[in-house]
Amino acid sequence: MNQPTSAGEAHTDSYYAATSHPQTSFAALEGELEVDVCVIGAGFTGIASALTLAERGYSVAVLEQHRVGWGASGRNGGQMIGGISGEEEIARQLGPSVADQVWDIGYRGHEIIEERIDRYKIDCDLRHGYIDVAFKDRHMREFETHYAELQRRGFGDQVELVDAGQIQSVVGSEAYIGGLINRRNGHLHPLNLCIGEAEAAASLGVQIFEASPVESIEYGEPVIARTALGQVRAKSLILTGNAYNRLERGRLRGQVFPAGSYIIATEPLTESEVADINPQNLAVCDPNYVLDYFRLSADRRLLFGGRCNYSGRVPASISASIRPRMLKIYPQLEDKRIDYEWGGNIGIVVNRVPLLGRIESNVFYAMGYSGHGVNATHVAGEIMADAVEGRYQRLELFETISHMKIPFGQRFGSQMVALGMLYYRMKDLL
Repeated sequence: MNQPTSAGEAHTDSYYAATSHPQTSFAALEGELEVDVCVIGAGFTGIASALTLAERGYSVAVLEQHRVGWGASGRNGGQMIGGISGEEEIARQLGPSVADQVWDIGYRGHEIIEERIDRYKIDCDLRHGYIDVAFKDRHMREFETHYAELQRRGFGDQVELVDAGQIQSVVGSEAYIGGLINRRNGHLHPLNLCIGEAEAAASLGVQIFEASPVESIEYGEPVIARTALGQVRAKSLILTGNAYNRLERGRLRGQVFPAGSYIIATEPLTESEVADINPQNLAVCDPNYVLDYFRLSADRRLLFGGRCNYSGRVPASISASIRPRMLKIYPQLEDKRIDYEWGGNIGIVVNRVPLLGRIESNVFYAMGYSGHGVNATHVAGEIMADAVEGRYQRLELFETISHMKIPFGQRFGSQMVALGMLYYRMKDLL
């Protein structure tokens, strides 16, 4: 991602920005405003929270330092994957009694996205179909276990195990030994989804302000969020921002770290090339800790991403970094032009469990999705709206989780997380 340098920075030069619906153009906040709920951040979490609250009759203002969907919400791989990150850690800390609740949370985001696309006629290229691919026998054993759980949960023919003899006909590559297809999952154009939801929220009366970075928050009743040119007084406040949050350093300091992830987009492929590499139009992800993910766009480009880093430095050439990884999977695309390359920061939590909780009785936060943001942000928005209404059951599940706080701030913390990821990279290679 571009690092924030000024209020109202434009979208990064990505495939998504180039193919977005007319981008949002909301004015900056000027003067004083009073609402039921103030939301800071106009990515998926903030917009999903605002839209849910508006549907329930609340007056809402959203303050965004740049543009709607400017961060990871408008730049990510576009993979709508069930589950939330850190599920194993939740089970370890809280035990098997929460398994059903965690499962329901893990797929609720899909339902919210699909309902909103239908209700508000959002054109964001949603396609169902996703596959986890295996490099090793242990990956397939994990997939077999997960397949059995999916069957127990009633997925039926929506899921399918793919063996070594079938996998090349599904993903057109010799790199894998099998996979697990899940047609409940899918992929979409994330920026168009975020813009569409913002427009829906605005149609319900939500006041969205771009180029309006919050400079300070005054806690109390009401809580007051101040920008350079105005302020919002609200009964409740929701703090989002994920990897770009710079507020509430005291409570959240040392818990969310930015990790760089990068994507390239090829020129449009021919129909025969698509039939060769991805005839079922599946989103694809490998199970490594340092992973690759890819899918086809609506206009038949291969969008190929991966290579997280924790240094805060964007590679000198994203294409030079990512393209060789693409060619390891698809050497047949050697002569394809790369039309777009872009990067972004995702919010990483050390134990991978998203951070949802309360700072004050009327101030809530949600961030740190560790790469599972498309789905998880939408259910987080619903959890935030429930909390505003005084219903805390799902919020308390996340508040119960113990998180590691790395001292000495984000700079040192990112180095510590990078060392941890080096460890996991070595595990990938074993």
